[in-house]
Amino acid sequence: MSIKYKILAGCFFAFFVFGNHLASAQTEQEKIDQLKIQIQQLEEQAEQYRGTIAQTQAQANTLKTQIQNLQNQINAINTEIKLTGKKIDKTQIEIVGVQGNISDTQKKIDYQKSTIGQLLLYLAKRDNETLVGILMKSANLSDYFNQEQYAMTVNSSLLSLVDDLKQTQEDLTNQKNDLENKKSNLQTLHQQESAQKTSLSGVQADKNQLLTVTKGQEAQYQKILISIEQQESDFFNQLRELETHIIQGGLYIVHINASSNLPKKEKGLFAWPESGYRITQSYGCTTYARCGRSRGPYGGAPHNGIDIAAGYGQSIKAVADGEIIANGKNDGWGNWVAIRHPDKYNLVSVYAHMSALSFLQVGTQVTAGQTIGYEGNTGKVTGSHLHLSLYSDFFTYVSDKSGGQLYFNYFEGTVNPLNYLL
Repeated sequence: MSIKYKILAGCFFAFFVFGNHLASAQTEQEKIDQLKIQIQQLEEQAEQYRGTIAQTQAQANTLKTQIQNLQNQINAINTEIKLTGKKIDKTQIEIVGVQGNISDTQKKIDYQKSTIGQLLLYLAKRDNETLVGILMKSANLSDYFNQEQYAMTVNSSLLSLVDDLKQTQEDLTNQKNDLENKKSNLQTLHQQESAQKTSLSGVQADKNQLLTVTKGQEAQYQKILISIEQQESDFFNQLRELETHIIQGGLYIVHINASSNLPKKEKGLFAWPESGYRITQSYGCTTYARCGRSRGPYGGAPHNGIDIAAGYGQSIKAVADGEIIANGKNDGWGNWVAIRHPDKYNLVSVYAHMSALSFLQVGTQVTAGQTIGYEGNTGKVTGSHLHLSLYSDFFTYVSDKSGGQLYFNYFEGTVNPLNYLL
């Protein structure tokens, strides 16, 4: 086959391959557009549920409102599971599309390489021929000059093909990077879906347990609340005595001191750890804390952080870049994790009552906004929420009274998170 016919065949090949892929891409794009609409609808529905959860949590703490709040959370998680499922479907279609682009681009690269090879062979063959030999093969001078003009055209086509090949290879690299990102996003979505399903089971169990224990009676529910508050008071009184002993003996496991110059009130130093949240308790001497009263829920001490709620199973994110320096599970704080922020005055943020132990190990470097766990109700709580504390002086210790569980210091060394959050 002559060079001319090879170029014509190549044009037909490119039209056939990329024409078919264009038709396929249009079908995929239609599916993606449909999923985008469904995702938007589910996101709007999820936002409505989050608002309803915040509203019921703000109301009087009665059995009826608590049951309603749990049901709202069940509905919200079911919606989130559907939403995540749609995002998974959309990402999988996008992955198939990118893989198709990669395959077509690779075919184009292979053809370009083959064509370049043919052009080089043609030019090399001409270079090896003598001028006398070329003239002998030509019927007349007109044929010779036509061949020379064609040789110049071939040379120009060769340079153009080489440039096109470079661009095609660059496109292929970008497509492969895009594919890796989409696969990573898909893995994250699968992990999120799994956590959401676990959260759904947890909330349903909480609702059933609450109805079983209270037998649907308001008076019984109020007795449970009073009992929980008394248990909290006893627990924090014991914790305060234990902390004094630890400090006096220097029996720290981890001890982090912030920089000597602590920041003044600086909004935006840290980001909020949840989206769609509502503050359920502030820092310090709150109405619930009842400072100075030995029978207060914290043994008369102020609240050492803030409580926020976005719904059981909602993602908890790191408030800034940092390193996980401690995590554990204990009777008071449930599942918790601590992050040191060296670029933020060496402050330490603590996240408690998570639904499960963080899947990130101690020593892991995290970035602002990275998911580190999910909202839950582990430890001494009356409902699902995230407890966030911020420390200028943080330490951990082992509590012998709690079977060797790992704890962190309570109030001394804390600062008000609301001074530094967006």
